[in-house]
Formats: sequence, C-alpha cells, structure tokens
Amino acid sequence: MRKIIHIDCDCFYAAIEMRDDPRLAGRPLAVGGQADRRGVIATCNYEARAWGVRSAMPTGQALKLCPDLLVVKPRMDAYKAASREIHAIMRDYTEIIEPLSLDEAYLDVSASSHFAGSATRIAQEIRRRVSQELHITVSAGVAPNKFLAKIASDWRKPNGLFVITPEQVEDFVAELPVGKLHGVGKVTADKLGRLGIGTCMDLRGWSKLALAREFGSFGERLWSLARGIDERAVQINSRRQSVSVENTFDHDLPDLAACLEQLPQLLAQLDTRMARLDASYRPDKPFVKIKFHDFSQTTLEQAGARRDLDSYKLLLSAAFSRGNKPVRLLGVGVRLHDLRGRHEQLELFE
Repeated sequence: MRKIIHIDCDCFYAAIEMRDDPRLAGRPLAVGGQADRRGVIATCNYEARAWGVRSAMPTGQALKLCPDLLVVKPRMDAYKAASREIHAIMRDYTEIIEPLSLDEAYLDVSASSHFAGSATRIAQEIRRRVSQELHITVSAGVAPNKFLAKIASDWRKPNGLFVITPEQVEDFVAELPVGKLHGVGKVTADKLGRLGIGTCMDLRGWSKLALAREFGSFGERLWSLARGIDERAVQINSRRQSVSVENTFDHDLPDLAACLEQLPQLLAQLDTRMARLDASYRPDKPFVKIKFHDFSQTTLEQAGARRDLDSYKLLLSAAFSRGNKPVRLLGVGVRLHDLRGRHEQLELFE
C-alpha cells in the first residue's frame, strides 16, 4: 500500500508578494498581466477570490468584479527561488518526488523511515518547516494514491491537512461528486449529470462496458476512480514534452472568426504556464488543437514557426480548414526541447 502526499502551496505567487511586502496583506491582490494588454490572472489571494476573481481569468474581467483589486507583475525569479527551497525541504523526507509546477508536487513516502513511517507526521513537518522557514503556507493531502492525495490537499485549503486512510477510501469516494474526479471537466460533468450520475456511488452502478460506450477510453478510468483505484506511480524523472492550455466552450464556436477571437486569451494563459518552467527546457514547435462539435479532432504544429499571435492564427486557420465545422474545444501549446536530457546524454559519451 502506497503512502502518497500531495503538497500544494496556498495562492503561491500572491503569498510570496504578501510575504515580501506586508503592506499588500489583507487587501484583494492578484498576480498577472495588465488589463490594457489583454492580461490574465495567474493567481490571486483569498481576499480577491471572495469577489469571484479566479486564476486564468482575464484581468479586465477581474477588475470589473473587484474594482479595488491590485494587480502586480509576476516575479518569476522570486517564485522559482521559493520553489527550490520547498523542494529542498521535501527531499529531506524522500527522494521520490514528482513536481507538477513550482508550487505543487507529489511525494511517495511509502519507504520513508522518518516519524516511524507516518505519512501524516511527515506532511505535518513539511508544512511546519515551510511556514517557519519561508513564511508562507502549504496545504497537504495524504492518501494511498495520487488521485486521492490531490483531492485531500484541497479539502481543507488554505493552510490545511487532510488524511484519507486505506480504511476510509471506499466510504469517502462513494460520496464524492463526479466533478472532483481527475479528468472530469465541465462538459463531462454535465454529460454525467444528464445520465443521472452525480456521485461516485452513482458511477458504481455502471459497468465498464456501459461507461466505455458513453465515454470511450475514459470510461474505464471513470470506473476505476469511482472505486478509489489509481495505480499511477510518483514519477521521479518525468519530463514535460509540451506545455499547453485548452478551453471547452459552453456553446460551440460557429466559425473560424469566432475561433480566432479566442486566441489572445489562450496565448496569455500559455505564457503564464511557460513562465513556470525552469531553464532546462527550451520552447520548440508551436501547435494548436481543435475538437469539433462532433468530437472529431485535429492537431497541427509547425517546426520553425514563431510563437506570436500571427503564427498561431495561421496554424489555427489551417487546422480549422481540416474540418470546417463548429468547434467545442480549442487548445494552444508549445513542444519542448529537454536541455537537461541533452546535457546528460553528452556527458555519457565524454
């Protein structure tokens, strides 16, 4: 039985800003781009969230919801430095760490000897040390697998700890809303709702075959998650192949012009995610993804193309022409060149 911890910093970028400038604490604060440049919110503090401000929201919309919102530019060097310190703390308890971003990671402490092997005590100590040494808070979830650990870390945010023991898994998952399941977005959740499936207990009434008929290959995944099953291991050496963002629309985009209107906001979100990468990656080919209203989809990339708005417009136009149908999902991204892997390979032959 694995012992997995999911660590998630609380409003990380905003927390660093408030730590470094205490005058910002207690007022609605967001980190992101400026409204006059079609900026997007990267993250915000809980005072801003009380007004409905959320990550990935256009800054202009955020300011309409919260006129007193203070928007500051990201300081990626400061965030990356804090992230390195957090990871150093985590490595004191295990080397089996899978970073998901600067402010989030999975830890496998199944074989850790610290605190007599107690994952709960290890999570408590990591939280205490981050608070004491970095003066920010993190939330943690402890569970037998990655799926449940991630849910648990969000259960008592901010500055919380939630533990799901193996004996609690079946009952806990049974009452879990299907919208909490990994991979279930708004569109899939709406479809599940139309089928009368609101909780994992409802899902358990469906066979694998029936779910596969409704949801394709994802149906088998739904069957497993509804029973709290997740066999994914914490990946120590997992390296990104690409970075992307995508959006499934409440109403299909009718034509190419409507798709092109969505590009600036998607690219702003992509820039925010790109900024979180460390220096061991180099951006390579840009790509676009389209899923049409009939669920057919296409992806198009181009070597040597620039990553500016005009280049993505050309890619999107070419990809749209492959279907020329209303669009339910748009995505933009960048393939990545792994400089660390290249360096390690060169050393092998020296």
